[in-house]
Amino acid sequence: MQNLAAVKATPRATAIPRRLPVADVPLAAVALFYVVVQLVLTDVGRASLSWDESIYFSQVDPRAPAAYFSAPRSRGPSLIAAPVALFTSDPMAIRIYLAVLSGVLLLAVFRIWSPLIGAGASALAALLFATLWVTVDYGTQLMPNIWSAFAAVAAVGLFVRMGRDGPSSGRLAGLAVSLACAALIRAPDGVWLAVPLLTAWALVGRWRRITIGAAIVCGLASGLAEWVIEAYVRFGGVRARLTDSNAVEGGLNPHWNVGNALRTANGPLLCRPCLFNYPQPTRFAWLIAVPLLTLIALVWAVRARRLATTLLPVVCAVCVSASYLFFLTYFAPRFLLPAYALLSLPIAQAAMAAIGRVRTEPTGARLLCLVAVGLLFAGHLASQAVMERGHASAAVRLDGRYRALANALRSHGVRPPCLLSGNTTTIAYDAGCSSSLSPRPATDSSVAAGPPVIEASHHESVAVLAPPGHPRPAWVPTSWQRIALAGSPLVHGWSAWLPPRS
Repeated sequence: MQNLAAVKATPRATAIPRRLPVADVPLAAVALFYVVVQLVLTDVGRASLSWDESIYFSQVDPRAPAAYFSAPRSRGPSLIAAPVALFTSDPMAIRIYLAVLSGVLLLAVFRIWSPLIGAGASALAALLFATLWVTVDYGTQLMPNIWSAFAAVAAVGLFVRMGRDGPSSGRLAGLAVSLACAALIRAPDGVWLAVPLLTAWALVGRWRRITIGAAIVCGLASGLAEWVIEAYVRFGGVRARLTDSNAVEGGLNPHWNVGNALRTANGPLLCRPCLFNYPQPTRFAWLIAVPLLTLIALVWAVRARRLATTLLPVVCAVCVSASYLFFLTYFAPRFLLPAYALLSLPIAQAAMAAIGRVRTEPTGARLLCLVAVGLLFAGHLASQAVMERGHASAAVRLDGRYRALANALRSHGVRPPCLLSGNTTTIAYDAGCSSSLSPRPATDSSVAAGPPVIEASHHESVAVLAPPGHPRPAWVPTSWQRIALAGSPLVHGWSAWLPPRS
């Protein structure tokens, strides 16, 4: 009778829906908070995609011509946008989709670390990363670095898990997929991430298993495959593509770029060249705090014998940021997103250990320090929110100008099929026009100009766009009419040269 009762009870027990484990609730709350903050602070309803976003999205948008895709770029961001591109090209829909996706990935990749460092430390690490202004800003943008960051956290976490618990088919597949995604999203990031993992695999006995090494190599190779194939199809080979990439990036030679990282800690989103002075030290104190807190975390890890979960994320963070800090001559805050994500893990571990020490052995001095740190963190969150609102407001104005210029051109008869000449990639995308004719591999955009544009004017709408103060380009025929664009204060001073109507 007891066995019969157990058999009857089994279906009812298995019918109970699975719930989120209690330990994962804080991390899930952080992920939800991250999505909400993005939707509130980043103005997801702004009118247009940014310059780089329009290039990536146009590759998979069936409603507009694909913009020129230069040598350094990778196809991963375009593939991320492909599902939503099947249905719409509305910028608001794209940004909401990306906000939700980034929140889901935040939960998924930091969840990998919970068995290693504890659910509380994993949630705190996610919170530290998710509340940086640059993380909030790029969570809704189709740019590569935020997605590289998620791939890096997942790859390193799965690698460390296999060192402790041994490889399983799921962990091996996850490691391979994570590295493939990192390389597909941004090829150099995938390579720089794989280097320390392969080094640890070769030097440390706990990881020295053929299956783990094979997962790293196969994942990296599969992620780089598209980049390599495209190198031969479009650029004449891997060496030629690397040469073109070097030209676009301004020369990938050893260069101390840390100063530019400090200059741009709070923006601008891109400085090329970085000719402005350093801001007040208090403005980038949070960036200085990151390596200092990391050093403290390493000291704690040595004493607590927790180097496996602390040292490797730090080494990987240094590697993935090396190409940006020591080889480029320009900088953008988003370049450090993978490093921020990885460094949040050891910092969170040390912070949770300190909190645990205060809870088990409370003293007045320790409690006072804990309160002071809490107040500093609250101030940090407030300052990050203010910075993000400033960047979002600037993006609204810039994206609004792109859309207004496209509308102004449309009002003068520039409609698909059409071609825009000038520095016009985003405006051309909004207008449904092409922005390039013949490829110029050693450039980041192949601007249409000269006789090919004149020839194109015989069979499609053509406009030569010029910002305020720019004269008529020398190659534009004098018979073409200058039109002062209007319709919005955002286009004041802009003009376009249009061929005479037949």
